[in-house]
Amino acid sequence: MRSAQAIRNTKETQIAMELNLDGTGQARIQTPIGFFNHMLELFAFHSGMDLFLEADGDVDVDDHHLVEDTGILLGTLVGQALGDKRGICRYGNCRLPMDESLAQIDLDFSGRPYLVFEGEFHRDAIKDFSTEMVEEFLRAFAFNARMTLHVRFIGKNDHHQIEAIFKGLARAMKEAVFVESDRLPSTKGVLE
Repeated sequence: MRSAQAIRNTKETQIAMELNLDGTGQARIQTPIGFFNHMLELFAFHSGMDLFLEADGDVDVDDHHLVEDTGILLGTLVGQALGDKRGICRYGNCRLPMDESLAQIDLDFSGRPYLVFEGEFHRDAIKDFSTEMVEEFLRAFAFNARMTLHVRFIGKNDHHQIEAIFKGLARAMKEAVFVESDRLPSTKGVLE
């Protein structure tokens, strides 16, 4: 099983997480941010990964620390679960429509962290989840998973746009972490 678990406690957040890349899409997500919970449940389901998360933090300040720190820990666990990345497809992509919205996700477990994020939201928040935190979450996730991640999206409804991003990310991840051989997917002989 390619799995990992960790606890991350800071003065701002307390997070416990378990991840199984070879799961069945089960999720048990508990944070004080309802919309974020929903997005992480969708991510688990559509990636086929099992994700168990309990997180709390200084959401009385705002949602930034909790969302970003969750991205940090999720990326860290993905990296740990992948190990040396031997046999994985390495690349993944998905174009995912959700009503009027469309998200395009392309990723590479290259060992070279990078984020390209192109699209616009139309409101500041969906209930207690700041729309600006989508980019912050993805940056924290990509940099700690050590992957290159390109996210482009269009649409009118921010809920639909964000849902398309999380579902598309999940589908691209599912493709990229799939074990297709026993070789390291790099002519360099290493993916750092």
